[in-house]
Amino acid sequence: MTTILVTGGTGTLGRHVSERLRGAGHEVRVLSRKTRPYAVDLREGGKVLEEAVTGVDTVVHCATSPRGGDEHAARNLIAAARRAGVGHLVDISIVGVDRVPYGYYRSKLAVERLIEDSGTGWTVLRATQFHDLVLTVLQGLARLPVVPLPARVKDQPVDVTEVADRLTGLALGAPAGRVDDMGGPEVRTFDSLARAYLRATGRRRAVVKVPLRGAAYRAFRDGGHLAPDHAVGRTTFDEFLTRRFGAGAAHR
Repeated sequence: MTTILVTGGTGTLGRHVSERLRGAGHEVRVLSRKTRPYAVDLREGGKVLEEAVTGVDTVVHCATSPRGGDEHAARNLIAAARRAGVGHLVDISIVGVDRVPYGYYRSKLAVERLIEDSGTGWTVLRATQFHDLVLTVLQGLARLPVVPLPARVKDQPVDVTEVADRLTGLALGAPAGRVDDMGGPEVRTFDSLARAYLRATGRRRAVVKVPLRGAAYRAFRDGGHLAPDHAVGRTTFDEFLTRRFGAGAAHR
């Protein structure tokens, strides 16, 4: 049995990773901003962070914030992990962080580089967007009378539980460096994902494809965030919707 710290261990991905590690018989410490005894904001660090990493063999870094601060949080985590003698840092990142000039992606790439340069054994897995994120975006857009979508953009969503399985296996193995990307089973246009969501929820909305400008949009349009050669996920977006909204969702 090893002792493993999961940052962001109550989040969309982290809670599944924590469950799997516990199920495999390991001691799991969950670090989040509100969950005791290891309640800490990684951007601030401090005594609780030092206590959280003491005696830990592996850290699985799932904590992130699109509002900023990921690089500062990673620096604090890495410094504390090195002082504690942690042997393995495992990081979840995003496919395309080196190809799409989008602020949050740049931050995730910077975190990757900090971990690679940490002097500690490390593993980085990049995954495509989770089904849950696509659903959250579509739920927000569907509150409008029409659903505006970026024109000519595709996506390749993956099931978070499958990413958790892969990340758990990596955490229990030796440091592996940058491993193969993990993508969902289908590359689909964003408007087809939106129409599937509208059918599943019985909503009637017009879908409007809006051409945008800028380098980030061009990179998304060109598929910089996709991993068609690593479509190893099994659960499709339609299957995810059926699981979320009921057996009849795909036929509404």
